[in-house]
Amino acid sequence: MKRRTLNFPFTAIVGQEKMKLGLILNAINPRLSGILIRGEKGTAKSIAVRALAALLPEIEVVKDCPFNCDPRTPNKMCPKCVELYSKNPDSDKIPTMKRRTKVVDLPINATEDRVVGTLDIEHAIKKGEKRFEPGVLAEANRGILYVDEVNLLDDHIVDILLDSAAMGVNTVEREGISYSHPAEFILVGTMNPEEGELRPQLLDRFGLCIKIEGIKDVHQRAEVVKRWDGFEQNPASFIEQWSDAEAELAAKIVAARELLTEVRIPDSILLKIAELAVEIGVDGHRSDLTMMKASRTIAAFRQLKEVGLPEVEESAELSLLHRVRRKPFEQLALDRAKIGAILANAHPPQAKQKDVGE
Repeated sequence: MKRRTLNFPFTAIVGQEKMKLGLILNAINPRLSGILIRGEKGTAKSIAVRALAALLPEIEVVKDCPFNCDPRTPNKMCPKCVELYSKNPDSDKIPTMKRRTKVVDLPINATEDRVVGTLDIEHAIKKGEKRFEPGVLAEANRGILYVDEVNLLDDHIVDILLDSAAMGVNTVEREGISYSHPAEFILVGTMNPEEGELRPQLLDRFGLCIKIEGIKDVHQRAEVVKRWDGFEQNPASFIEQWSDAEAELAAKIVAARELLTEVRIPDSILLKIAELAVEIGVDGHRSDLTMMKASRTIAAFRQLKEVGLPEVEESAELSLLHRVRRKPFEQLALDRAKIGAILANAHPPQAKQKDVGE
């Protein structure tokens, strides 16, 4: 099977640069709750998503486990692996194997049972044992769940995906019987707005959102065609040509994962994030939380131990686009000049002091 790479000419192409950054940030920090890529057809959305898997390190899984459980984290195991671990507390004695990070596709016509899995009620009644048939969420655990044309999915299915992405657990309940298993994955949704929009409530629950368009510069378009032709003519040579750059980027992702928990955010930066959310005019607090997580992840990617204004500015463009209030039929747009002006103000509003007894 041909392996695709992220090596398209992203330099100076704002939309594609943001798409690449958004995917990398989710690879570093899956707690960002996924990314929604909005764009016209033929803009390499699906290619970029599939290329992301090549940058991720191999994962260690419990052998023959359909949920890809991590043998070293018993608090995130399926019931069968928990039972196995209880018999072998020493994780080194649990049979394991290494595998590449998967990209799992969700079909547009997928039913709820296909997504979450099914419980065999008859078996439970007759034998008194739970029998669970894993679904897409089980297969995607510790991998990438790719949903093309997410705007065409049933809203209920999108809700289930977003719930699992946020909680990291999938719970199936039928006739008073329940079954839970880990479901931590990088959720990537792509859509063409010409084919319909997602409800605002669903849009808001995607952590990041970017909008891409076809490249207008003729030289860059020609370079895209040239590189694509080079890949099709000789895939092995093309991959070898970019292997060093790909390995370097993969190493940066691993290093950022290790540094992430050490990155601190000063109170002054948190105040700036809150000011941005208020001044741009978004509802709720999800935007603040996402900007905080995204700016910290950007800092880790840059090997910084403290978040600064440049990281906040980049995180704002990824976190606020789909949360800005708009009128019916109005296009999604973000006032970048306003963001710059807010961040340029060196004196963010001071936090209100609570009165005694308040």
